[in-house]
Amino acid sequence: MKLLVTGATGKLGAKIVDTLLKTVPANELAVSVRNPEKAESLKAKGVDVRYGDFDKPESLDTAFTGIDRLLIISADGDTETRIRQHTNAVAAAERAKVGFIAYTSATNAKESKLFLAEVHRFTEEAIIQTGIPYSFLRNNWYLENEIGSIQGVIAGAPWVTSAGNGKVGWALQQDYAEAAAAVLAGTGHDNSVYELSGPSLTQEEFVSVLGTVLGKDVPVLQVDDAKYAEIMKGAGIPDFVLPILLGIQQGIREGTLEIESDDFEKLLGRPLTPISEGLAQIVK
Repeated sequence: MKLLVTGATGKLGAKIVDTLLKTVPANELAVSVRNPEKAESLKAKGVDVRYGDFDKPESLDTAFTGIDRLLIISADGDTETRIRQHTNAVAAAERAKVGFIAYTSATNAKESKLFLAEVHRFTEEAIIQTGIPYSFLRNNWYLENEIGSIQGVIAGAPWVTSAGNGKVGWALQQDYAEAAAAVLAGTGHDNSVYELSGPSLTQEEFVSVLGTVLGKDVPVLQVDDAKYAEIMKGAGIPDFVLPILLGIQQGIREGTLEIESDDFEKLLGRPLTPISEGLAQIVK
């Protein structure tokens, strides 16, 4: 049995590979990366490091050869770029006749109105069309996504948001990594969809936990989108990033990240890392 993880030198990919190496022999694990030199440490452990670029389909044909179970970690970039790259990866997986595809998707991808969901909706459908058994790992929101805002709070800034009463299912990236590893290395996951979400919290509820961890009162500044953009721009956020941040705030406000599911715990076989513990790890 040969497993392969794409994007294995990224933040999530690296955690997934490290988790897999605790239970999977290194010679049964392969990784596909754009810069193999960044994966020298994996190669030294006996992992099969392969060159694979989602913009170069021929490289994926080679990378996916002989792979039984594949994890496609969603790429970064704008929607058009990501759809093109994911299409290339799925097509290569089909040509290579891989036996199973796991894919890191987004909360409620098939129905979600969040602008980020379009890529995942398209990719899920492309995978289904191949006829290859699949598992969609619909990740909610990484706790690590908030590091910039947390650093601002530590420096004395309020928690600024235009998300209103919308709720988010934050969880540590390590928990998402362990869930993905469980699916890739496990059995019984054919044609499955897992909604992976932590407890749904409002911004105020989240910040209350953060304040306890930091040992200080953290004010929450609820503003409209225009004021949010103004504040973010004043904090040095580039203009091209502002629409992305606003889209996320709007999506949260509209409830796109609020979902109740115990899929996470089922895959992990344990409770999720509490938000307080996760935040303590981040701020230490």
